[in-house]
Amino acid sequence: MTQPFVSPLSIAVICSSNMNRSMEAHGFLSKKRFKVRSFGTGDKVKLPGTAADKPNVYEFGTTYDDIYNDLAAKDKQYYTQNGLLHMLDRNRRIKSCPEKFQLCTERFDVLVTCEERVYDQVIEFMESKTPTYNLPVHVINIDIQDNHEEATVGAFLICDLITMMAQSEDLDNDIDELLHDFENKCQRSVLHCVQFY
Repeated sequence: MTQPFVSPLSIAVICSSNMNRSMEAHGFLSKKRFKVRSFGTGDKVKLPGTAADKPNVYEFGTTYDDIYNDLAAKDKQYYTQNGLLHMLDRNRRIKSCPEKFQLCTERFDVLVTCEERVYDQVIEFMESKTPTYNLPVHVINIDIQDNHEEATVGAFLICDLITMMAQSEDLDNDIDELLHDFENKCQRSVLHCVQFY
């Protein structure tokens, strides 16, 4: 029997390609038994290639397995050394493929983005839809650099924030003070707005 979620909050963590930052946080929050999904907002899934001008580009929905096998076939030693195969191996244990946020119809209570550009894309998408349920969603950005170390730190920060939010009895009322406390604690500034489903 699966353990129940520790909170009724429904959370989405979003980065550009649904590969590193959002997946690290997704895995970490899942282990803590939060109800979480992860997404990317980019046009395509992009991963570094063997040269700066030759990224590996995939469609959203291409499985992590297929991407792993493609990179392993291209240059297994290189992609093992730079950590991409390890990252893809972790990802495929969490879910099957990168998902695009703009194609998701599920409603969430909290959307956490990992960089300001992604935050802007999420807001732009939410504002392009006509709200049908008049249900608020908190959109929060924490800037996290796109590398393995920062993704790990970022997952801890996101988990701290979500834990604080889950403990609130009136999130809509407490959110400003809660974010202020979080910023002071972790010495990072966050962006926040409310959108509607």
